[in-house]
Amino acid sequence: MSAENPLADIVDNLVYEPVQLHERGIDLTVSAIYEVVEPGRIDFGGDELEDADLEPVPTELRDPDDDYGWWTLEGGQYVLQHNEFLTDPDRPLLLQPRNELLARGGTHPTVQVASHLPLIPLTVPGGGLDLKENARVSTLVPFGTGSD
Repeated sequence: MSAENPLADIVDNLVYEPVQLHERGIDLTVSAIYEVVEPGRIDFGGDELEDADLEPVPTELRDPDDDYGWWTLEGGQYVLQHNEFLTDPDRPLLLQPRNELLARGGTHPTVQVASHLPLIPLTVPGGGLDLKENARVSTLVPFGTGSD
């Protein structure tokens, strides 16, 4: 598959490769959603840099036989973690929200990544958003190639 998609060799832990890999890039899936419960700190020199305290948002099964649960998110800010991770720290890539997320009022910033996939802020619209575990929410493309 790497001949069709050069990124296939630098992303690991795909949930379902045949769906996630496409000619433009790789769709990434959500593994966890967090709420910020205590603020982090950022100073000029970095001596007082401190991570925010994050609390996982629980999922709920819609049917007892379901393998994956749903996050029922109210409007606001969250932090998203992807299932996948990068295996080539020297390749600059662009991480962007998928159109499916945008069309439902959700978004996350488009960022350049190289060595790892960071935790990323997720904005949920005022009406909320239901998000299933392993949903494809982001697309990773070679840096400088345009958008999803």
